[in-house]
Amino acid sequence: MKKLSKPEFARLREKTRLVLAGRDSTDSYGFVNPPIVRGSTVIYPSTADFLVRKARYSYGTSGSPTIDALLAAAHTMEGGAGVLACSSGLLACTLPALAFLTAGDHFLVTDSVYHPMRNFCERMLPRYGVEVTYYDPLIGEGIAALFKPNTRAVWTESPGSQTLEVQDIPAIVAAAHARDIMVMMDNTWATPLLFDAHSFGVDVSVQAGTKYYAGHSDVLIGTVSARTPELYKQLQRTWDALGVIIAPEDAYLTLRGIRTLAIRLKELQPAGLEMANWLVARPEVARVLHPAMPDDPGHAIWKRDFTGACSLFSIELEPVSMKAVAAMLDGLTLFGMGASWGGYESLVLPFDCTRYRTATKPGFKGPTIRFHIGLEDLEDLKEDLDAGFARLRAAS
Repeated sequence: MKKLSKPEFARLREKTRLVLAGRDSTDSYGFVNPPIVRGSTVIYPSTADFLVRKARYSYGTSGSPTIDALLAAAHTMEGGAGVLACSSGLLACTLPALAFLTAGDHFLVTDSVYHPMRNFCERMLPRYGVEVTYYDPLIGEGIAALFKPNTRAVWTESPGSQTLEVQDIPAIVAAAHARDIMVMMDNTWATPLLFDAHSFGVDVSVQAGTKYYAGHSDVLIGTVSARTPELYKQLQRTWDALGVIIAPEDAYLTLRGIRTLAIRLKELQPAGLEMANWLVARPEVARVLHPAMPDDPGHAIWKRDFTGACSLFSIELEPVSMKAVAAMLDGLTLFGMGASWGGYESLVLPFDCTRYRTATKPGFKGPTIRFHIGLEDLEDLKEDLDAGFARLRAAS
């Protein structure tokens, strides 16, 4: 198998690059997949080499061939200047804040932010003198009115991981960059395959690789991509200082998941839409929150900026007791109740964002439920939910 030059590789189409990125059989004794390399200590051949750290890896915390293969694949998708890997999606979210915010800075955070990231902003950043303001995710160019002289960065998440608001990222980027303010984005819902964050000017793009990258509910991992070399260097300095590292097995499993990412997303988009349309017609459902649905408030921006959708969406039920909701959900056989998503299995999760939202109130009148549609047969999933709705009605 001929080794491709960088220009030859760059000319390949996306799905082909995902299959090849990070693979070099000449470095893997002819095996298709890069081997799992475990290790902490690196041996140097001489004192002179050690004193100048003349080695690709100086210690286990500096990475490994397995991790480098994963980073190469992630960089292929993200573009930008470089990618770093973290041991969880949450750490991938918090790393840019630690890298770029300092005492006295002001940080604007979307009110639809991933709740563990919100916890970090509320519990940790004030201890380091960082002021946090939450803003309406639908604010668009109006975000300029919230800028202060000390505003350093804006955190975005589009769509929001529970309420699915689609943010006008180009408008936010234009307003922020006009004031030399950074824009960071949690792009886990779309992945770089469906939303090319850096091409829209996003400075730091975060992935909870636990979700669609790994894709099999057996890995905790995150990635952070920087748009420019300067940003990448600053991220890397913080990454080095914190001793962030991931297990080689996790890197290997995530790399394996990336190989099929495009195929899985292609299968999951129509599955999610079919289930969303089925739920729209249910009398128990007040509304479906899915940006790819034509009547969704964020549909126009989604259609303009995104090239597809995943299978994560939410619904609002007609007013009903939580006892009835529990009767519905507890009897499901094909939907597991879990906080993650992106795997091959379907999941369901009741949530109540009104408990912690501060800048906006979504105005739900009934209970809200998030669904992740997996790879099961959709007719089986519908039958499972149909029985669940029957339990809900009986308990109402």
